[in-house]
Amino acid sequence: MQSVTDAAMGRANVETASWQRTAATVCAILLGIIFLVSGGWKVLDPYKTGEVLEQAKVPAGFGTPGAAILGTLELFTAFMLFVPQVRRWGGLLGSALMIFFLGWVGFYYSSLHGIECGCFPIIKRTIGPGFFISDGVMLLLGVGTLLWSAKVVSAKLPLQLLAGLVVLAGVSFGINSRLHHASQVPTPVIVDGKPQNLAEGKVLLFFYDPSCMHCDAAARFMSKLSWGDTKVVAIPTINPQWAESFLHDTGLKASTSLELDKLKKAFPFVDPPFGVALENGQVKETFTQAQFNVPLPQPALQKLGFVK
Repeated sequence: MQSVTDAAMGRANVETASWQRTAATVCAILLGIIFLVSGGWKVLDPYKTGEVLEQAKVPAGFGTPGAAILGTLELFTAFMLFVPQVRRWGGLLGSALMIFFLGWVGFYYSSLHGIECGCFPIIKRTIGPGFFISDGVMLLLGVGTLLWSAKVVSAKLPLQLLAGLVVLAGVSFGINSRLHHASQVPTPVIVDGKPQNLAEGKVLLFFYDPSCMHCDAAARFMSKLSWGDTKVVAIPTINPQWAESFLHDTGLKASTSLELDKLKKAFPFVDPPFGVALENGQVKETFTQAQFNVPLPQPALQKLGFVK
């Protein structure tokens, strides 16, 4: 009788362990796919995703390196979630990342409420109550993976994965940086109704939305700067018929170009305000939305010699 009871308990334990392994596998694969897409997007396009991070309150100037670092961690998490031998650590790191995301958005919720999350290249999520529900589900996937996966017996494989991903992220960052600064201003560009060569001298391209209060504040601040021989060209991203009144109301002394498609193709960005500092046609620096908060971008423009 005792042997029969022991055998039944053994079968129950095996069934429980099998159920846990299956659940851990499902949780890991689902969460791994999410981190693979999110991390891959950040690593492959750190400038665009860095701009999105800065809109999510990452300090100005830290968005691009932040995207590369965060993307590397997300890819590292994804690969550990896909590999059974280190899946538990993937669940641990994935849970930690989800807690960090939830905490970050919760801390800045009043400022971020209503804007697009920008976590994925295709899926659009607006920050609100639904954000916390969806990220909470992802956190549960990470916790399930952590609790029901086998213990990790060696750190060799994770370290090799991390080293390889760091190299990949570094190469991608270098390539993107070179492409970013090698962008050429198209010529000619119609400015104030006439074709002009913007590849001569110092030129600041200022992309703006005439109905955007952030753009309005940036233009009013820049109107007080001493530009010297720097030419400012303002490009409305919407409602071009309001361009003249926008410049008049803000006091910004700038020329106007309506060739948005041509210029944005050369200098892609997410949302205005956005600026490009050109010297003899070469990109010296770009200024994302977060870099148009007073007193920015004045220090960087002074360092470049674009303003006195």
